Amino acid sequence: MKLNYFWGAMFAFGRRRAVGQAALLAVLAGGFIAGCAVGPDFKRPAAPAVGDYTEPPLTNTVAMGTATNLAGGEAQQINKGGNIAGDWWTLFHSKSLNDLIELALTNNPDLKAAQAALAVARENVLSQRGVYFPSVTAGFSASRAKASEVLAPVPNYPTTPQEFQYNLFTPQVSVSYSPDVFGANRRSMESLKAQAQSVRFQMIAAYTTLTANVVVTAIQIAAVSAQIDATHQLVDLNSNMVVILRYQYSKGYAARLDVVAQESQLAQVNALLPPLIKQAAQLRDLLAVLVGRFPNQTPMEQFDLASLQLPVEIPVSLPSQLVAQRPDVLQAEANLHAASAQIGIAIANRLPNITLTANAGSTALSFDKLFSSGTGFWGIGAAATAPLFQGGTLLHQERAAKAAYIQAAEQYRSTVLTAFENVADTLTALEQDAEGLKAAATAADDARETLALSQHQWQDGYISYLALLSAEQADQQARINLVQAQANRYADTAALFQALGGGWWQRADLTKDKNEK
Repeated sequence: MKLNYFWGAMFAFGRRRAVGQAALLAVLAGGFIAGCAVGPDFKRPAAPAVGDYTEPPLTNTVAMGTATNLAGGEAQQINKGGNIAGDWWTLFHSKSLNDLIELALTNNPDLKAAQAALAVARENVLSQRGVYFPSVTAGFSASRAKASEVLAPVPNYPTTPQEFQYNLFTPQVSVSYSPDVFGANRRSMESLKAQAQSVRFQMIAAYTTLTANVVVTAIQIAAVSAQIDATHQLVDLNSNMVVILRYQYSKGYAARLDVVAQESQLAQVNALLPPLIKQAAQLRDLLAVLVGRFPNQTPMEQFDLASLQLPVEIPVSLPSQLVAQRPDVLQAEANLHAASAQIGIAIANRLPNITLTANAGSTALSFDKLFSSGTGFWGIGAAATAPLFQGGTLLHQERAAKAAYIQAAEQYRSTVLTAFENVADTLTALEQDAEGLKAAATAADDARETLALSQHQWQDGYISYLALLSAEQADQQARINLVQAQANRYADTAALFQALGGGWWQRADLTKDKNEK
């Protein structure tokens, strides 16, 4: 209760004594805060004057003939100016894939780290806001002292030696404020906000990369699994051919050269399996890590290319939209903004700084006399400091800030060029993937027809069993090529969604502070 009374009395005293001072301080601060902020005002870079990504512009991909009858064989239409869905991966119509994405978004440690970094940046912005307000501190000191009996009088002019010892109690409130005359504080806040935006877009880039990586990894797992199955069948076929040739050689119907050649072919096919099995294991490990698990906790979802649907309508943002959507471009823009604000800070550091102060309190020899008449004190003041000679430090810091701005501007331009390159490359890849799938599908159909004819001819006795096995081998190899072509088309479709920005602007959880100043 005594402590509460003390602080209440102290602040009451401060209010009585400092009303005039605070009013004066507010008037002075209001006059100074209207000052301009030195340095350049940031202007967002203009969108590139580019009409399209490729020459000539791509309007659709074709997959004519038999390719339309298999998974991933549909023609894809390019919808220029279309908006990308925030959950674009659902266009593949795979519940297992959707579940994996949600698992990754919930558990991936890299994404969580990026989110934590964003929280740090936001708190730094909030902490910087304090420079706009006066700093108010309260203090209390208590001391006991003995004064010289010869050199100086003590309080109350004692008449006995014991009275040269005394207590001193001093509560007080102090206020200080530095008006932002030349905008150093405003530029500092501007820089921190831009840095926070940079971290935010870095987090969004981690999000888009994560979702694309999960989709592409799942597609690759399905493709490698199909290739392993086909390779196992090739091994079986070549093993049968070796057995037959060895028997024929023992009976004198085949040459030793034929046996050795077939054994070599079998060894080559066997050599294909270990890399595929290794790749499958690595992809499974990667998928486990992407969803925030250890390699021995790989998700049990099974993927088959036939279970995925190829998105047939591809929304492609206009070039002017791309620079406003790609998180890496927006991050580079935020870095440019921060560099611009740093120029203002460097200029303001070379100009005078003004500090306004005020304090009020009470001093008494005993605690119960603290707020009695005559014990109060107050004071107001103003101070100005200006750098006169710093050995060129501030000048070169300003020049460094301007050079850093030029560096950030060129990095922004490089990022924009890379973004356009990514989109152009993936559009071209989709076009060639369609042609590649068409050719692979045609080859697979031809191999399948050749196998069917060979089976009939073998049954009728017109060809040997070795010729039949050769046709089956060609059919399995064509199947492997077809799987690879299908996987390329699915994976490059996912890559295009990522290159266009991933549709993050359609998700409320990523856009809630999109317009934060």
